Amino acid sequence: MPWPKRFFESTRGKLVALLRRRELTVDEMATALGVTDNAVRAQLAALERDQLVEPRGVRRGGGKPSQAYGPTAQFELSQSRAYAALLRHLVHELGDRLKGPELERLLVAAGRRWAAELPQAPAGPPRDRLAHAASLLEQLGAAVEVEQADGALAIRGFGCPLGVAVHEQPRTCAAVEAMLSAVVGAKLKEHCDRTGRAPSCRFVLTRPG
Repeated sequence: MPWPKRFFESTRGKLVALLRRRELTVDEMATALGVTDNAVRAQLAALERDQLVEPRGVRRGGGKPSQAYGPTAQFELSQSRAYAALLRHLVHELGDRLKGPELERLLVAAGRRWAAELPQAPAGPPRDRLAHAASLLEQLGAAVEVEQADGALAIRGFGCPLGVAVHEQPRTCAAVEAMLSAVVGAKLKEHCDRTGRAPSCRFVLTRPG
C-alpha cells in the first residue's frame, strides 16, 4: 500500500523522495534539506531499519570516499499502483485468447512457479502445514485462518488478495490453488465465494499427502 502523503511531509519522507530521484551521499542529502549531517544519519538509520533505503556503493571524489544511498526495491514496490491494473488486464486478455483448459494449465504453471520462490511447509501434521501456508498468505497481504468444517481442513480467507483479477477472470484462483498445494505438499481444492461484490477465498485440503 502506498505511503500516505503525511509521510512525505516528514524529514524521513523527504529523504526518501530525494533518493527516489537519484542516489545521494549524506552530505548531499544534508545540503538539499538544509539540516546537519548527524540529523541525516539519524534518519537514515531508521529508514535502513525499516528497509526503506539501502547503501548503493561508494562515491569517490576529490576527498574521502562517501557512501551513497537509494530506496529499496521493497519501498518502490509498496508505492506502485500499476501491478493490480496490469494483472487485471492481463488475465482478461488471457481469458479472451485461451480456451478453458489452456488457461487453466497456464495459471497452474504460474502458481507452481510462484510456489518455488516461497518457503515450503516443513513435514508435520496437515494443520501445521496449512498454518504455514496461511502465514505466507498473510505476509502477501491476505487475512486468512485455518478452519475445520464438515470434517475437512481448509484455509479460509476474509476477502481476496487477488480480487481485482478474480473479478476479471474467476479462473485466477487456480494459480493460488496450485501455489498452496505445492507449498503444503498436498492437494488443496479451491471453493472460493465469488458471488458477492468482494470475493473471499477458501481452499480445502482434499488429500493430506
